[in-house]
Amino acid sequence: MKWTELCIYTTNEAIEPISNIIHEAGASGVVIEDRQDLDKERESIYGEIYDLNPDDYPEEGVRLKAYLPVNSFLGETVTEIKQAINNLLLYDIDIGLNKITLSEVNEEEWATAWKKYYKPAKISERVTITPTWEDYQPVSTDELIIELDPGMAFGTGTHPTTVLSIQALERFIEKADTVLDVGCGSGVLSVASVLLGAENVFAYDLDEVAIQSTRLNVKVNKVDNKVKVKQNNLLENVNEEADIIVANILAEIILRFENDAFERLKPGGIFITSGIIQKKKRDVKEGLEKAGFDILEINQMEDWISIIAQKPEESR
Repeated sequence: MKWTELCIYTTNEAIEPISNIIHEAGASGVVIEDRQDLDKERESIYGEIYDLNPDDYPEEGVRLKAYLPVNSFLGETVTEIKQAINNLLLYDIDIGLNKITLSEVNEEEWATAWKKYYKPAKISERVTITPTWEDYQPVSTDELIIELDPGMAFGTGTHPTTVLSIQALERFIEKADTVLDVGCGSGVLSVASVLLGAENVFAYDLDEVAIQSTRLNVKVNKVDNKVKVKQNNLLENVNEEADIIVANILAEIILRFENDAFERLKPGGIFITSGIIQKKKRDVKEGLEKAGFDILEINQMEDWISIIAQKPEESR
């Protein structure tokens, strides 16, 4: 079988929305080649090892690669992807060069080539994310291992927005908590929540690909008995009361359900938001405060922001 490699030249800011567009178009995975990863200074806080080849990165900006089957619908699919990317301008998202190239590859080459990009990564004090095909052994007794297949959907779980979310979950989850994962994507935050002590997790996403991916990943990590996965639009018609709500999605989407999040949290509950670009930080902060939240922390990794808010013990 032949496949077409779709290569999109864009910006760091547009990585997540374009990745979502590509997944919705039928691609099973996305390779992210970000020049910033090659050029930036790195600290090995958790003992990370970096071995990056400059030939794997664009001269500037970001290059996203995805693979689509060569069939009679390919031209229509690529046109839809281009239009959806152009529509991101309506949300004030910088799409940069927005150059798209196509090239043909054989299935045998594609099936193994992309795996070289993914290795185990320790992303917090306790959590390590590893591809399912890696034989990774924990290096400490309290290390928590999350296995993901990056070929399924939504990357490897090591994007800064995901890392910020997991680091927050690690600090705020208490044993037997109930967690709502809004926009669950691959399900990595749902898996992390259970491993960190949550008793019940409700995972929601509007995208059927995300629902399938989350269901598979919670089974792979043997936490499916504590995670309920449902296709749903944000928190519409959700009645569960939560100790923690986590949402790693675009700022514009967070500001569509901040009031619902406030209502669904128990007094003293925590709302972890991520996926926020720098220029949207004030909008999200003010939106959360207007909904009644107290801002506990604003954290940053690279160009991404995470805001952690708390519902007061006594609602105002």
